[in-house]
Amino acid sequence: MTTPTSDGGRIELTSLCKRYGSGPLVVDDVTLDIASGEFLTLLGPSGSGKTTTLNMIAGFTDVTSGGIRLGGRDIAPLPPHKRNFGMVFQNYALFPHMTVAQNIAFPLRERRVPKAEIARRVAEVLELVDLTGMDGRRPDELSGGQQQRVALARAVVFSPSVLLLDEPLSALDRKLRQSLQQEIKRLHQELKLTFVFVTHDQDEAMSLSDRIAVFNDGRIEKVGTPADLYRNPGTRFVARFLGESNLFDGSPRPGGGYEWHGCKWAADDSAPPGHDLVVRPERLRLAGTPGEVPERANRVPATVTGLYFQGTHQRVELDYGHGSTGSAVLPPDATGAELRPGGGVIAYWDPGHQVLVTRDPRT
Repeated sequence: MTTPTSDGGRIELTSLCKRYGSGPLVVDDVTLDIASGEFLTLLGPSGSGKTTTLNMIAGFTDVTSGGIRLGGRDIAPLPPHKRNFGMVFQNYALFPHMTVAQNIAFPLRERRVPKAEIARRVAEVLELVDLTGMDGRRPDELSGGQQQRVALARAVVFSPSVLLLDEPLSALDRKLRQSLQQEIKRLHQELKLTFVFVTHDQDEAMSLSDRIAVFNDGRIEKVGTPADLYRNPGTRFVARFLGESNLFDGSPRPGGGYEWHGCKWAADDSAPPGHDLVVRPERLRLAGTPGEVPERANRVPATVTGLYFQGTHQRVELDYGHGSTGSAVLPPDATGAELRPGGGVIAYWDPGHQVLVTRDPRT
């Protein structure tokens, strides 16, 4: 397929806001620069503003204030059909009375592309999404995964510079979702289009994205690569939403260190008050006695509340008391503490494997 090679797929959002009537802002001062050819995911819980932001980019929702630029051109006043974006929805939005080929060809017919060119492009995109030979079928003769492939094919057949995807996999079962995730990633790599993808599924966002914009209460909490956001979440909200966390709401100590309910830990001495300490589950280790804990490790007593063997690892749920719970992810053959529900252990970690995050300013 012909793919855009210029910066025509670059999207710039500047102080973007949306308010319905006299209600509160549902999108509040969103500024974001999406590079041409980037796979960027808008991630957040229901009601966080991510889908409204996507709909403003698409032109389905009017902008209250702020700007949207595509390749340096202001597109906020343009109707959706003049933005020339591909769009994939959760519910496929296929025409039930049309065949697969007719559904895919629809945007080309609307653009008055010659019939011979339509036939060539449809055949090309059917091969791209692995549906060759199914061009004569109707949507009700296809599986959910095949219908979503048709929707993807229709969205890219006219070579848009940008593809917008609104939770396209949420209606599929887990195994099929994983398969389609791989297909979407492959399409992005082959077509080199700008993909803007909306999801509330953190695993989906982590596996697909070049960068993720984490939404919270209408605002972007943080933007970064999946690895950066996981290792350095920055805020308590991001740490909790993106992966599991052992989170301790204590206080940095004057002169260095961190204290939580009498536990004194080594920590960066540059953090001001109002920071929580986070340790990811795979960084945690468990011991049965104090003598088994390395001398320089930070440690905290815990009670085992659950054990789950998951083949490649075992997951141990922990209660630290004071209303704080967490987990450890250990190798399947890990030795050390005798693990049983209700048993006491000592959780410990290298201070270099913890991070301090700010508390949510709006809570």
